[in-house]
Amino acid sequence: MGNPLLLLSTRDRVRRQILRRRQVAVPSDVPGTDAIFLVLRRMRAPLIVLVTIFAISVVGLSLMPGTDGDGNPHRLALFDAFYVMSYTATTIGFGEIPYPFSYPQRMWLTASIYLTVVGWAYAISALFALIQESGFREALNVQGIRRRVRRISEPFLIVAGYGQAGRMVCKVLDDLGRRFVVIDRNHSQMDKLAIDQHTQDVPGIEGEVSNPALLGLAGLAHPMCEGVLALTNDTDNLAVVMSVHLLRPELPVITAVEQRRTVDRMTDFDPLAVINAYDRYGQYLILAIRRPATFQLATWLMDPPGSPLLERTESLADGPWLVVGEGQFGAEVAHDLRVAGLDVTTADPNDGHPDITGMVGMVAGAESDVESLALAAHARIANPDIFLALRQRSALQAATMHAFAADSLFVPSELVAREVLAHIISPDYWAFIDHVQHADDDWSEDVLARLRERVGPGTPSSAEFALDSDTAPAPVRWMESGGSLTIRHLLTDPDDLETTLPIIVVSLIRDDDTTFLPDEETELRPGDLLVFAGEDGRLGDLDDVLFHDHVVRYCATGEIQPETWLFRALQRRRTPQSAPR
Repeated sequence: MGNPLLLLSTRDRVRRQILRRRQVAVPSDVPGTDAIFLVLRRMRAPLIVLVTIFAISVVGLSLMPGTDGDGNPHRLALFDAFYVMSYTATTIGFGEIPYPFSYPQRMWLTASIYLTVVGWAYAISALFALIQESGFREALNVQGIRRRVRRISEPFLIVAGYGQAGRMVCKVLDDLGRRFVVIDRNHSQMDKLAIDQHTQDVPGIEGEVSNPALLGLAGLAHPMCEGVLALTNDTDNLAVVMSVHLLRPELPVITAVEQRRTVDRMTDFDPLAVINAYDRYGQYLILAIRRPATFQLATWLMDPPGSPLLERTESLADGPWLVVGEGQFGAEVAHDLRVAGLDVTTADPNDGHPDITGMVGMVAGAESDVESLALAAHARIANPDIFLALRQRSALQAATMHAFAADSLFVPSELVAREVLAHIISPDYWAFIDHVQHADDDWSEDVLARLRERVGPGTPSSAEFALDSDTAPAPVRWMESGGSLTIRHLLTDPDDLETTLPIIVVSLIRDDDTTFLPDEETELRPGDLLVFAGEDGRLGDLDDVLFHDHVVRYCATGEIQPETWLFRALQRRRTPQSAPR
C-alpha cells in the first residue's frame, strides 16, 4: 500500500462520554436461520407419510392369515410384524420368520414394499429440495459462523465492510496474525473474502451491517472482541457506531465517513476515530502549501519503511487554485483551501476542459478516474509547471494513475486504511506524526536532519514497548536493583560503547504525559512507554539490552559482567567493591 498522502488528526483516545442507556443484551438471533427448525417444518409431511405407510403395513401384516409349522392357523403378533417390516424396509432380508408366510401375507408384504418405496422417494425428494434452498444453506452457514466465532480464543476485531479500504485493512491484519470477523451486504465482496485466502480463519457474514443482530452474530458480545471497524457507507457506519456505543460502550469504534453532517451525528456516540478522507486530503494540501518542510517530514514518516525522502514542493501559494470535482469531494477540498486563505475556483468536469490560465495548482476529482486523468493531462499540456493533484477512485486505474506521475495522488481507500491501521497497530507512533503535522517548518527541518543522521535516508520503522517485566525484563531488574538507566544507555550498541544504534526514541509516555523526542540523557523509570523509530530491520537490535542483564549493565556502566553464576562469583571475589551505579 503506497503513501496515501494523508493528514492525521488523532482524537483523544480517552472516551469522553457515554450516553445514558439501559442495559440490553446484545442480540445475535437472525430470523429464519434455525436449520433444525427448517428441517422439521419442511420434512413434516414426508415423515408423516412414511410413518403412516409403515403403521398400515405393520397392522395389515399382523391381520393377514397364515399357518405355523404344523399347518395350524397363525397370525403374526404386532411386534413380529413390526420386526419383519423393519428388516424388509432396511433391505436386510432375514427371510420369512417365524414360519413361512402364506400367500395373503406375501401379497400384503409385496404391496407394503412398493408403498414404502413410494414413501421413501417422496421423503428423499423433499430432503433434496430442502438442501437446494438458499434459506436452508444460509441457516447452516449462520450456525457454522456462530460456532466459529464462539471458538475464537484470542482478541479479534469486527470489520463492517469489505470494500477497498476494508480489504486493505484485513490483509494487513492477517499479515500481522490478528484475528477478525467480516460483515458485508455485498455477495461479490464476500466472494473476494474467500478468494483472498487469509492465513487466519476469517468468518464472513453476508448481510446488513446496520443490523445489530449481525454484529452480535459477529461476536460483539464476545469477551475477546476488542473493537469494531466501520468501513462502509455513511448510513451504515453511523448505525454501527450507534449500536456499539449503546450495546458495548466500552469497545472502541473506528469509522470512515464522507459527509460532514454524519461526522456531527457520530460524535454524539463518541467513536474512537472518525476518518473523513476528503477533509483530510484538503488539510494535506494546505500543509503542503503552507509548511512544505513539515509536509515533507510527515509524508516521509508515513511512507513504507525504507522509502526515500520526497522532493520538497515550494511556492505553491503564489497564485489561484482550480478544483475540478463532483459531489462531496470537490466541495470538501475547495472548502479547506478557502479556509486556508487561498483563491479557489471550482469547475464541473461535465463542462469540458476548464480554463487554467494563471492557475498554480489544480485538483482533478471527477467521478470517473478516466475523466480525471484526461483533465489532468490537458492541464499539464497547457501549463507544464502547474501543480496537479489527482484523485483515484478505483483500483482498476491504479497503474495508469501512478504512471501519470501527478504531483499528488489521492486514493481515499488507502488513506482510510492507513489511518485505521495506525490507530490499531501503533497509535502512539501516529500520535508523534500528528504532533509533527502541527509543528512549524523550522522545527520540522531540525527533526528531519536529526532523524536522517541517526536512521539513514530511508523511512524508519517504528515500534513501542513499555519498560515492564514482560517486554523489557532486564532493564526493569537493573533499575529495581538501584541502577541508573537513560535513553542513551538503551540505544548504545553493545558491541561498541562509542556507537549508538540507528534508532531514536520519538516519544516517552510517563503517567499519561507524553514527551516527544525526549533528551537522551533522560533517566528512565519502570513503567515508561517508549516509542522508537529506527532504520528498517534494526529495531531487533534492542533485544539484547531488553532481555540480557549483562548487556544492560555493560551499556549503563561499561562493566563486563560474566553470564554464568560461577564466573560472576569469581568476579565478586576479585572485585568485592563492585556495585551498580
